[in-house]
Amino acid sequence: VYDISKFQQDHPGGARVLMQVAGRDATTEFESFHSADVMQRFGDELAIGKLVGSHKTVAAPPKASGKKSEGPWKFGEGIPFGDPYWYQGQMSPYYKDTHRVFRAKVRAFVDKEILPFVHEWDEAGTYPPELHQKAYAAGIYGAIWPKEYGGTPPEDFDAFHDLILVDELSRCAAGGVLWACFFCFGIALPPVLSVGSQFLKDKVARNVITGKSIMCLAVTEPYAGSDVANLQTTAVRDGDHFIVNGEKKFITSGVKATYFTTAVKTEKGVSLLLIEKGPGVTARRMKTQGWWISNTAYVTFDNVRVPVENLIGVEGEGFKPIMENFNHERFVLAAMSNRYSRVCMEEAIKYGRIRKTFGKRLMDHQVLRHKVAEMSRAIEANHSLLEQICYQMTKGANSKSLSGLIAMTKVQCTKTMELCAREASQIFGGASFIRGGVGEKVERLYREVRVNAIGGGSEEILLDLGMRMA
Repeated sequence: VYDISKFQQDHPGGARVLMQVAGRDATTEFESFHSADVMQRFGDELAIGKLVGSHKTVAAPPKASGKKSEGPWKFGEGIPFGDPYWYQGQMSPYYKDTHRVFRAKVRAFVDKEILPFVHEWDEAGTYPPELHQKAYAAGIYGAIWPKEYGGTPPEDFDAFHDLILVDELSRCAAGGVLWACFFCFGIALPPVLSVGSQFLKDKVARNVITGKSIMCLAVTEPYAGSDVANLQTTAVRDGDHFIVNGEKKFITSGVKATYFTTAVKTEKGVSLLLIEKGPGVTARRMKTQGWWISNTAYVTFDNVRVPVENLIGVEGEGFKPIMENFNHERFVLAAMSNRYSRVCMEEAIKYGRIRKTFGKRLMDHQVLRHKVAEMSRAIEANHSLLEQICYQMTKGANSKSLSGLIAMTKVQCTKTMELCAREASQIFGGASFIRGGVGEKVERLYREVRVNAIGGGSEEILLDLGMRMA
């Protein structure tokens, strides 16, 4: 039982709608317009009691325990195809107890610290800075990084833990917060760890991995995206410094970043420099279609003096670490996109079970069930591809041999996301056109289709890469 006498004036749908169901069981009407996450934001504040003998309540989604019950392992809400096959009790040769424990840890964090607030953050275009520290304290932020620099990898860490991390975080259905907070430094820090000097590792690694500093990758320019060889930003040697001039575009988290792993042209060719935000560095926020939380920036370097010791790797040999870095970025985007597809489908199924038209539930209409069938078969096939990549990684496959497969998988997953965002929107109807409410996740993900399809290499570039590497 909820007292909404004060809240009714703030209700997005107005007071009249609430008054029409006041004094009676409004569960069905509530579920037709709102997701259960709403109760996590307002339920405790408005609740005044519970009817004696009542058996059904509007509640937040069940919390993940990760505990083993009788029979096979099962995990999640149990929505058909709403989670990977091995969550549903099916067998897999890839996963063991450390994966199950880590899965439960990430899900619990997302359910508590991200899902209840992500719509509010998206509307505000930012997220609370303490999220970095919370995620690190929870053992998630530093999960894929070496212990010597503050990393907190799970026991027996492997590529499947990485897949679980990306997949579970992506349940929040908001790429902006994921890339700004969790994944941005995942493409900026690896060149430092792989080819950077010990000085640079000691300078940035621990603070970045523990969430105390923000680091981003600055490669894309107004004149060059995937065509890295056509970079225009220059770094001219001047004694013990490089003088950097140029522009970078579409730089995720560039507004908040302290460090930029920056691709430049020196007299010896493409090189990487670690540039700190300071005099001559300007980051202006760009208005984007999706990823509103991402703080995407247009970054300008105007006669920026960068110490020579900030050179990442060997001068003129920056192209290779950039290319190798693309593999993991594309893997992350592929895994994210496939979970987004699941979210779209899962939300459509939930809505279709309660929304009625022409006297029956949406999911009882054969034409709408066929939409779910088309979504699910693509999603499951994509997940198998992602697992195939992970298996190859665990067996030590080199980055070059995997680049074509990862490129093709990323294209497959982003095309599936586009399909699922569209089909879920058709099932939701007008509810998916409104920011907030029961169609909130689908509406937001529809705005993120293009950035997933283009970011990290457009579908056209990656299809060609896949064929050239075959």
